[in-house]
Amino acid sequence: VSLHFCASGVNKVVDNICRLSPDLLDETCLHILTYLQGHTRGVDSAEISDKVQRAGVRLDHEAVQNIVRFLLLTFRSAGKSSLSGDDLVSRLEEGSNKWPKASLQVLHRLWSEHGASVHAQQEVQAMLSISQLVDMQWKLGMAVSSDTCRSLNSPYVTLLLKIIEPSGQISQRSFEMTIPQFQNFHKQFKEMAAVMETV
Repeated sequence: VSLHFCASGVNKVVDNICRLSPDLLDETCLHILTYLQGHTRGVDSAEISDKVQRAGVRLDHEAVQNIVRFLLLTFRSAGKSSLSGDDLVSRLEEGSNKWPKASLQVLHRLWSEHGASVHAQQEVQAMLSISQLVDMQWKLGMAVSSDTCRSLNSPYVTLLLKIIEPSGQISQRSFEMTIPQFQNFHKQFKEMAAVMETV
């Protein structure tokens, strides 16, 4: 995050985040996390800006865009580093001493719930961008124990990818996805196939 925002820039964004109520920050973060988990095509800053305005918070569109950009970078970075909720809060506090406790509690809770899913989605995207897919298998399962945050008796899909790495070595990787994530993943594959048929 510090690579993209200077210290004064971070403090300014945090000051603006402070102006969002915990509920509004929660809604904004969920919008971003939904995208990072592969459920939507992108983050609509204009839609978030409208919600901010309707809530009576006087922030211009550019300020809202900077909040969205900051949160995207923060969550992406946390996903790549596989940070826990506590680690994420510590990193944010290192970047700025202006964070209010209520905002950090929202970020901690949401990341604890969705962080593992963001990390898994990033791994799948990274694999497909640098490697050649040889085979893909999937099976449906049911969560019967509470490991991280997944609720009991909720269905999930285990995806097994066989890929050729740039070195030429074939390896297998497996990922767990929620049903909506898998449906979106399948939809993206269908879209890719449709585009390739027109080439």
